Amino acid sequence: MERIANPRDTRLLDYNNLTDAAAGKAGIFIVEGLLAVQRLMDCTDRTSASRIRSVLLTPSRAATLTDLATACSARRIPLLVADRSLLHEVTGFDVHRGVLAAVQRTEMRSLTEVLDGAQRIVVLEGINDHENIGSIFRNAAALQVDAVLLDSQSSDPLYRRSIRVSSGHVLSTPWTRVAQLHSSLTQISQEGFRIVGMTPHLGALAVDAAAVNGILDAPVAFVLGAEGPGLSDATLRACDHQVRIPMRADVDSLNVATSLAVVASFAAARHGWSDKLP
Repeated sequence: MERIANPRDTRLLDYNNLTDAAAGKAGIFIVEGLLAVQRLMDCTDRTSASRIRSVLLTPSRAATLTDLATACSARRIPLLVADRSLLHEVTGFDVHRGVLAAVQRTEMRSLTEVLDGAQRIVVLEGINDHENIGSIFRNAAALQVDAVLLDSQSSDPLYRRSIRVSSGHVLSTPWTRVAQLHSSLTQISQEGFRIVGMTPHLGALAVDAAAVNGILDAPVAFVLGAEGPGLSDATLRACDHQVRIPMRADVDSLNVATSLAVVASFAAARHGWSDKLP
């Protein structure tokens, strides 16, 4: 455990200015919050522990998180301790959760690697809200979605707010980003996936009917667009089916992560996925 008292200490360079403007910090990402850091440790084996550059705690957290300290020591991960006021000065925000980690980015997986063995995937078009991205990953993990595919306009899942909102599930859910969404949808279809586009359009099939008719059965790709514009016309045309969630006429749509939860729950209920959960 290394106590730090100087905000200009070089061991804190990874944590400098962690505001929204610094979301794309070159080569690394930041994990914030105890649940997310614990998931990071759980999904990082000894051979890849060197990816974790350091863990940073406030003194009060360091005094109570003995298991985390032991895990860092066993894996030779630097464990840094600094006062909350100092962390505020360095990071640019109040680190009231008192737990951060800096992690080296690795090469992104290929689409083929992400699809290997998957039965249910989520495809995201133009979703640029960090909290929505985090919620989508959390819901995907909860409802047995195997992988997430993002287009070039969607936000970085490894931004600290996305990781925190996902409760760290961004770190354990296979995902990748593609440059050309429509050619990727073609590849997904050729791999045997049914492409299901989510839309509020009244001409789309209601989700309960889609479930009964087997449209949500695996292998399936649920395609989600940004709140407001939704899926582009070109993407909707590339889908095998369009599915909507019935709702009151004076409410135009649900939050995108909530929409995924509703649709995936209908699919889960049809085949009793919950019976297979640990």
